[in-house]
Order: sequence, then C-alpha cells, then structure tokens
Amino acid sequence: VPMMDRQVCIPPELPELLKQFTKAAIRTQPQDLIQWGAEYFEAIARGEIPPVRERSERVIASNWTELTPELLKILHSRVGGRLIIHADELAQMWKVLNLPTDLFNSVMNVGRFTEEIEWLKFLALACSSLGVTIAKTLKIICEVLSCDHAGGPPRIPFSTFQFLYTYIAEVDGEISASHVSRMLNYIEHEVIGPDGLIKVNDFTQNPRVRLE
Repeated sequence: VPMMDRQVCIPPELPELLKQFTKAAIRTQPQDLIQWGAEYFEAIARGEIPPVRERSERVIASNWTELTPELLKILHSRVGGRLIIHADELAQMWKVLNLPTDLFNSVMNVGRFTEEIEWLKFLALACSSLGVTIAKTLKIICEVLSCDHAGGPPRIPFSTFQFLYTYIAEVDGEISASHVSRMLNYIEHEVIGPDGLIKVNDFTQNPRVRLE
C-alpha cells in the first residue's frame, strides 16, 4: 500500500509523553541527548523508571562549570539586543567564550531550536542549567538582562519577565497555566510600580509570590 494511502494514527497519549520527555531532558541535561533519549524510552517501554534526575538531585556536570551568569551577560551584550539570532553565529559566540559545547547542544535540543533562535528563550534555558528552581533561574535571568549600573537590585521590564516565566513554566511542565496566570496577575497589579519594572526581591522576598 503506498505510504500516502495509509492512515497515520497518533496515540492520544503521545502529547503527554513528549511533554514528560521534554521536562525530563531539561531536568537531567544529558551530555548525549540521543543516547539518553533511547535509554529513556526503552525504560518506559519496559515499565521501568526512566533515567531522570529529580530537582533535588540535579547538579551541573563537571565540564559545564565554566558557565556563569557573568559569561551569559557578556554573551547577551554580544547578541546586541536582537530578538532572533542565527544558530551558527550564536555557536561561534559560544565557542569564543570557551563555553561547553555539550551544554550548547543540550539547550538547542531541549528548546527545539533550528537555524533561527529566539535569543531570550535560549538564554532562559541556559540560565536554567544554573538555577535549581524556577525562581532561581528567573533571578539569574534578571541579573543577566538588567541594565542598572547604580548598584541597585537587578530590574527588567515586567513584560519580559512575563514572557520568560511563562516559557520556562511551559518547558518545565509541572506548573499549571492557571498558577502562572495567578502569579503574573498578582505581580502586575499588586507589586509592579508605575515604571513597569520588576526587581529580583519582588519575586524572591514576597511570601505571596510562589513561582515554584
């Protein structure tokens, strides 16, 4: 039977399975994503627990210790305010800073980036390798993106924070959209001042803000 005449049936559980796989990959950050992915799905097929690190167990691999918020800030400055950057150009910038290739490839795979990369999304996933929790990841992002030089707390536009928190929560897969919406609504109406900027303390020190 010609391939075009065959009806492809997508199992209803496939979207959830892929969602869990993506979440597991961002948690574990394997050096060889393809090999790890094969082991992951083999374990699922056998009814076993897949090779996934829990948040409390997640550590940065020894060959990734070169990555720091300071180096990400330098990388961000070299991107020069662009929203989209070509993968080859970003890979070259990454190499010039002597950042680990394995981490670059992991972020590319987890984010499903192709030739054109949304820079803020790439940056968010890179920061997540340094932040054990979402709040910590967002704190690092604020430090990288902040343009304040007066010694005050790092600040970024709330609209940028909203975009990044929503994206990270979607990739993480454990936080409901309703929770994200409630937190963003509270921050926007009860925390953010007339300048439209959010400070790190606004979401790390406020007991009513639980980014999880």
